[in-house]
Amino acid sequence: MEVEAAQMTRWEGYVDWRNKPALRGRHGGMLAASFVLVVEILENLAYLANASNLVLYLKEYMHMSPSKSANNVTNFMGTSFLLALLGGFLSDSFLTTYHVYLISALIELLGLIILTIQAHLPSLKPTKCNGSTQCEEVNGGKAALLFSGLYLVALGVGGIKGSLPVHGGEQFDESTPNGRKQRSTFFNYFVFCLSFGALIAVTFVVWVEDNKGWEWGFAISTITMFLSIPVFLAGSTTYRNKVPSGSPLTTILKVLIAASLNTFTNKNSSNAVANMSSSPTNPNTQTKQSHQQIQTTKPTPTPSQTPTQSLKFLNKAFTNKPIHTSLTCTLQQLEDVKIIFKILPIFACTIMLNSCLAQLSTFSVEQAATMDTKLFSTFKVPPASLPVFPVLFLMILAPIYDHIIIPYARKVTNSETGITHLQRIGIGLILSIIAMAIAAIVEIKRRKISLHNNDPLPISFLWIGFQYLFLGSADLFTLAGLLEFFFSEAPSSMRSLATSLSWASLAMGYYLSSVIVSIVNSVTGNGNHKPWLSGSNLDNYHLERFYWLMCVLSGLNFLHYMYWASRYKYRGRGNGDDEGN
Repeated sequence: MEVEAAQMTRWEGYVDWRNKPALRGRHGGMLAASFVLVVEILENLAYLANASNLVLYLKEYMHMSPSKSANNVTNFMGTSFLLALLGGFLSDSFLTTYHVYLISALIELLGLIILTIQAHLPSLKPTKCNGSTQCEEVNGGKAALLFSGLYLVALGVGGIKGSLPVHGGEQFDESTPNGRKQRSTFFNYFVFCLSFGALIAVTFVVWVEDNKGWEWGFAISTITMFLSIPVFLAGSTTYRNKVPSGSPLTTILKVLIAASLNTFTNKNSSNAVANMSSSPTNPNTQTKQSHQQIQTTKPTPTPSQTPTQSLKFLNKAFTNKPIHTSLTCTLQQLEDVKIIFKILPIFACTIMLNSCLAQLSTFSVEQAATMDTKLFSTFKVPPASLPVFPVLFLMILAPIYDHIIIPYARKVTNSETGITHLQRIGIGLILSIIAMAIAAIVEIKRRKISLHNNDPLPISFLWIGFQYLFLGSADLFTLAGLLEFFFSEAPSSMRSLATSLSWASLAMGYYLSSVIVSIVNSVTGNGNHKPWLSGSNLDNYHLERFYWLMCVLSGLNFLHYMYWASRYKYRGRGNGDDEGN
């Protein structure tokens, strides 16, 4: 009886930090997730403290051209978020999210130490240039040291983004309504903590870098990253860690290959067995074949083990006889792969939103630079500090959403979530459309004033705040919604990889923004016409047309999203009113 009682208290499929079975009441819960939230503040502070101001460091201290500096920063940030897929893959396949975070944190710490040492020692940087000598761009061993530090940081950030939010989400019991509500609160506050770290980074640390020196800025990031490790370890005794179940990519590839090759083979004879066993006319045959079914290496399908009818082209991986035993797929593997295929269109529809968000750190900053940036007629706000506005909006909206909007929505809809994950993502997409329309209207107003005035224009930069407000709100709804959607809908064996798609969408959005700008200039610059987005003077741009274009593209993207979202059937509990395959 004691052994049975001990078994009942275990978390199935979870272990503690010593690789012993995780126990109910001792491991998991909001206390364990709280350590993750504090760590996210420190980790995002360490990362964004440098990323937000890195273009200046590369330009002024590494003597890169403005365009090369910008490209290197874009590549660095894009790579960081894309590498979240690697972190998610490792968490699902070989290591727990607990171990992936620790390894990634040490890698990022090593990269920050390298960058701090280089910023501190003049011998590791290009020679200072003056008016009589041409600035020499960083090269050779110094360049190798710079990029080694940067991409070690990128590798570490990717691993952390791919493991930390999943590690926090896994602390809650998703089989109970209260556990799912706590998990939703966790993801809301994860975005809040991410924003809080960013707020400190783009204000205090950026000020230190600009006024005290870059070695101090890198040192703050290094110390912060170092502190995040013992904070994370302090929660070790409270964590429950999901046991990895093998490579999700192997499963996906096996099902795809089996579905393709099994097209040329006959139906698996086990289907006939299933049909016979379901017939009440031959009980003796049924018993005999039941024993044969147990002895086979592949489970015989029963009426309850029939593949779902969605994505039928994949069913042959299970229903048809495999051409080789290595391509034998279970029904669970087939259905898991189907789920991944179903969430991919939702992922693709969020890339356009992140492309709109990219404008906050590019054209919006340039607009503000031509305007009156005084606050209360005394304090002058640097245009580069404008990203603090969406960060503040996120921090204000996150608790309001969790403690006011969601409880009210639950009462109105009489549902557990109040607002489903897909509805939340859809709201974010709508807000991005409104933001681009507002951005276009504000730019029209700014250009009219610029016709009769010189910079700074007699128009407050707070007009730009409206587009920041709507895009910041869109980011809250979509990012938190995506993280929870991928986490709750993905198969347990593929959860980390699927959740990492949230960060991959961010990276692809930045890349897409650059592609759209290039295409717009290429198309509008034909013949005698001047490209919309070229030249050194923003007043000669047709930025309002570009914003209208982004508004239209976002609208079309929303229609595309509605097509997929309206057909999606939730599989997890408490995610929506519909439960499906």
